[in-house]
Amino acid sequence: MPAPDPGLTALDPRRTVLVLVDLMERIVALPLAPRPGTDVLAAAARLADTFRAADAPVVHIRVERPNVDAQPPGSELVPDLVRDGEPVVVKRTIGGFHDTGLHELLTTYGATTLVLGGIATNLGVESTARAAADLGYDLVFAEDAMTALTADEHRASVGLDFPRLGTVAPVSAITLGSATTPDDADAPYGPDTLDGPE
Repeated sequence: MPAPDPGLTALDPRRTVLVLVDLMERIVALPLAPRPGTDVLAAAARLADTFRAADAPVVHIRVERPNVDAQPPGSELVPDLVRDGEPVVVKRTIGGFHDTGLHELLTTYGATTLVLGGIATNLGVESTARAAADLGYDLVFAEDAMTALTADEHRASVGLDFPRLGTVAPVSAITLGSATTPDDADAPYGPDTLDGPE
């Protein structure tokens, strides 16, 4: 597997959105590899703080099982992950785009680049990434802010698939440039919350 690319240039905070997939209590608690969900959560929190400090948007995605009376225990996002004003998109499929309004939300931000993290690497993250690539987004994968049910599944996505879709980098290499320039003082920002279809 190729090593994650540490040579990523600073991203434009006016056009870049962090998308965190399925960091829910019951998913973070699963037996995961190559790293536990708690390590992913810590890396994702550091990355989210980097985005917040640059006034760049952070979007959270969580899954709900369709056609059931109640969701399993632990189906909410991990406490303290979401800050006031950060959208939570609810999906009912593996990927984050189908019938959720995620693309429309990202359009309100003027997003051209997405930074992705979450669980599981080869399921929710990769499915969301493939749809994002089809829609023309530039993609950055925060390798240490994701994990899978097995190390082999994670390595296959990170080593084979993601380099074909974008750039793989550790959280420590993902930085954002200046938040504003005189010509971009009115860069768009989106709504506070967005749920999928009921």
